[in-house]
Amino acid sequence: MAVPLIRFTTADDVRWGVVSPDGVTALDGQYATTADLLQNGRDDWIAASRRPPTHQRDAVDVLSPITTPCRVLCQGANFRQHAIDSGMDPDNRAFNLFFDKTDASVTGPHSPVVRPAHVRLLDHEIELALVIGRRIDGPVTITDDTLRDYVVAVTIADDLSARDVQLPQGQYLKGKSYRGFCPLGPVLAVLDDSDYPRLDDLELQLYVNGDLRQIDTTANFVYRPAETLTELSEFANLSVGDVVLTGTPHGTAAASPPAIVRRLATALLPEHVLWKLFIRRNLDGPFLRPGDTVTATIRSSDGLLDLGEQRTPIVAAR
Repeated sequence: MAVPLIRFTTADDVRWGVVSPDGVTALDGQYATTADLLQNGRDDWIAASRRPPTHQRDAVDVLSPITTPCRVLCQGANFRQHAIDSGMDPDNRAFNLFFDKTDASVTGPHSPVVRPAHVRLLDHEIELALVIGRRIDGPVTITDDTLRDYVVAVTIADDLSARDVQLPQGQYLKGKSYRGFCPLGPVLAVLDDSDYPRLDDLELQLYVNGDLRQIDTTANFVYRPAETLTELSEFANLSVGDVVLTGTPHGTAAASPPAIVRRLATALLPEHVLWKLFIRRNLDGPFLRPGDTVTATIRSSDGLLDLGEQRTPIVAAR
């Protein structure tokens, strides 16, 4: 069964610990980075999982379990219904859509996220994040049987996106990389051999102010993790502690109009006018505003793989 780790701060230190319903048991060792923990901490976290808690859960401040610098690579439209909502045919996809976020966007699972003053269309995207456990520096064929050699853990990500930057400017990197736009955690679930089949049986749920916005299961992936990492290895290097975000379910605030409408609008209107209309039409839509709280969970149907609860307050720029 997966070992649920958190990275946390107390009054005088930053530590790693095993989390349980009774509390948090701190590891004996000090691990400066996620890579250091994953490469050197196994005996330590196994031992800690057998000891009683050293801290109450509400007495620690939980940090991102992914330390920076790191790479944050992403997939787009990787759930069937989200692909359909984006105007794609999931049964006739010619390519896997990749992009990235800068690691300046990485923040903790409960840290307030500042909506930049110029951003009006801030969107949420819950995603399963694969945590790399073995360096990839050349093309490699990864199968379901060898996935465990490359993905050592998983956690929750929210791929926050400024749609009024990303779409009109055609800049995924910029629109998705403002500081705080990638909350990660709380739990870094280090996988046991029995957990890998559960990667096809995880339910993702995201709420805004208690209202359900997104729900789907990883059974509806268009591209599964092994084939995704195989393709990524053809053009990207990955190091231990890097993360790959595997796409978000349907239910984001941004909605794509039908393909025929998009084609007609593009033919009849200059592009800059089209995007101004898009922004104006969506200003009253269900985008995130200061004062909102985003809650995200990912867990398997049997409850044995549970990544905890991420709670992200959205605040205004000062």
